[in-house]
Amino acid sequence: MKVPPDTHFAHQTPTVLQWGGDVPLDRVLPPLSAGVDWGLGRTEEALQLLGRPHERFPTIHVGGTNGKGSVAAVMASVLRHSGRRVGLYTSPHLCSFRERFQVDGRPVSLPQLLETGEEIRGRLAGFGLTFFEAATVLAFHLFARSRVDVALVEVGLGGRLDSTNVIRPQIAAITNVSLDHHEYLGETLEEIAREKAGIIKEGVPLVTAETDPGLLRIFEDRAREVGAPFHPFDPARVIHHLEVAPRGNAFTLSTEAWGDLPLIAPLPGAHQAENVALSVRSLELVHPELRPDREAVMEGIAEVRWPGRLQIETRPGGTWVFDVAHNVAGIRALAASLPQLGLPEPLVLLVGIQGDKNWRSMLPPLFQMTREAVLTQPPTVPPGRRWDPLEAAGAVEARPNLHILPDFSEATTVARRVAGEGTVLVTGSHHTVGDALNLLGILPYGED
Repeated sequence: MKVPPDTHFAHQTPTVLQWGGDVPLDRVLPPLSAGVDWGLGRTEEALQLLGRPHERFPTIHVGGTNGKGSVAAVMASVLRHSGRRVGLYTSPHLCSFRERFQVDGRPVSLPQLLETGEEIRGRLAGFGLTFFEAATVLAFHLFARSRVDVALVEVGLGGRLDSTNVIRPQIAAITNVSLDHHEYLGETLEEIAREKAGIIKEGVPLVTAETDPGLLRIFEDRAREVGAPFHPFDPARVIHHLEVAPRGNAFTLSTEAWGDLPLIAPLPGAHQAENVALSVRSLELVHPELRPDREAVMEGIAEVRWPGRLQIETRPGGTWVFDVAHNVAGIRALAASLPQLGLPEPLVLLVGIQGDKNWRSMLPPLFQMTREAVLTQPPTVPPGRRWDPLEAAGAVEARPNLHILPDFSEATTVARRVAGEGTVLVTGSHHTVGDALNLLGILPYGED
């Protein structure tokens, strides 16, 4: 594994502070390190100083390339509907840093986050934490302070050396493996799978929806090596009668604990049905005292909220679709889902991709959907990770009519004008979606 600089923005540059949204990050996080090696040591030392808050509540750990945030959000919603007080730690956020820390289905309030951050930031100043390490320590301290009954913890990047890997969860779930962050995790799927397998721990059941035989062998070998029960499953075998619609999916899910469940999930796309299936399978295996009943499973899935995932908004002037697909596999899942949604034509793309992503492979599937696209620069992307839309426009063949507009506000206006009363699809990164939501005044969680 290659050791990167802090992938989650170690430097508190003006762009990073801007990306905090309504949160002044310099009042929440300690002084951060730049260019340090990966490892769990700093996180463990910081948590030790704070009294090991991550050990005060049971956890479920969710890793994988795509869909892990959706899986964590679904499980959090189900457990909340079973009467539990639930923490949810995910990354990155869309519009506000507060979205990373949810308690009972809502981002923590700004006063609560400021109070918690200011309580610990001085004590953590000497540890040389990176941005993501500091956020992870903050999450565990905040959840312990909030007295959650259980926390869903999404892996930030990889698994083995990710700072969330300090927990000993009840369940470890791995969604899938595809090429992303390969400059950090490895050049092949096998190398990436080995990094993700690093969250497998002795005695902790592993559930995975990965179906590739070679990658499954990597997970199975690691599970056998550490003594972890291994529970692979194929979502296609348990999902029946799937209907995809703009407001979500309807399908029947076969389970061992609750029989056949007729489900309605407000997360459109076949890939989201697979994420729900993994969530439910994982919850079947939690300790009996935490396991939800049938009604909680159905209600929690019906009421899950996870913005920026084929999020459809109808506003004066036309329809908007927001999707955070940011790698080739994510773009392919998006492209497969869109034709099933009956969106108003024409469809115009508003695309901003980070420079360290494989945009040469991401753009062709997007371009095949439409005759018109706007390439732009999301303003919250740190300067060192920005792409060049003009270079991208010249590098991809068989492209539609392109508008190259680095100014994000202008690009959004042009996309809307070109689409008329049709649909603008905003995609390419969390930054692109979050910046567009901010610009349009759409709050991901309403008045949060």
